[in-house]
Amino acid sequence: MTEAFNAWVGREVILQVALGDIKVPLRGRLLKDGDETVRMRIGEGWDVDIYKVMILAVEQDVVATRPA
Repeated sequence: MTEAFNAWVGREVILQVALGDIKVPLRGRLLKDGDETVRMRIGEGWDVDIYKVMILAVEQDVVATRPA
């Protein structure tokens, strides 16, 4: 499962992330698919690493990719 998110790298996505009993959507650009984590840019220049085991779903962010 090392490259499970590779197809999403460089795209605007929404990750559904589990934090204990809480499910949180994270919106941003997927930057890197690592061995145990993915790196995501949230906002302007704020990069975070998220453990893959916490990710429940990934989907394209159609709002971010829609022309203004």
